Amino acid sequence: MKYTEKISNRLNDLLVKTYDAEKGYKLAADEAKAPYVKDFLKDKEKQRRAFGFELKSEIMEFGELPEKGGSLKGDLHRVWMKLKPLMSSEKTEKILEEVERGEKASLEEYNDILKNSEMRLPPSTERLLIQQRDAIQAALNTSKMYEELRS
Repeated sequence: MKYTEKISNRLNDLLVKTYDAEKGYKLAADEAKAPYVKDFLKDKEKQRRAFGFELKSEIMEFGELPEKGGSLKGDLHRVWMKLKPLMSSEKTEKILEEVERGEKASLEEYNDILKNSEMRLPPSTERLLIQQRDAIQAALNTSKMYEELRS
């Protein structure tokens, strides 16, 4: 497998997860009742859409084709997100818990790619992934803050 193909495959994995996160944030925003949480979730949905465009562009720079949709795992997670709050009296708290779980998984994925010593990323790709990872960390921190405020 060529070096550029290996990198674009990893970026495509991130892209699929970004599609999943965007859809998940939309679902969560539709389900959330607290206006400040709803606004936060809508903002993150837009952010993930932007991340997707950036990742697609980066993949095409490597001469590869970007993925076009989310994953079955993401679809199943969204179904769970929709059902889980129905079983709870505290819908917003459950939504925020799911957001945190998803963001932690995203952080792990980004860190895995960034720390992979076998696959040295071009500086532009590394900067993009660091920028997106840091934005995900900020979203995770905000979600935790909102959850603490609800407690």
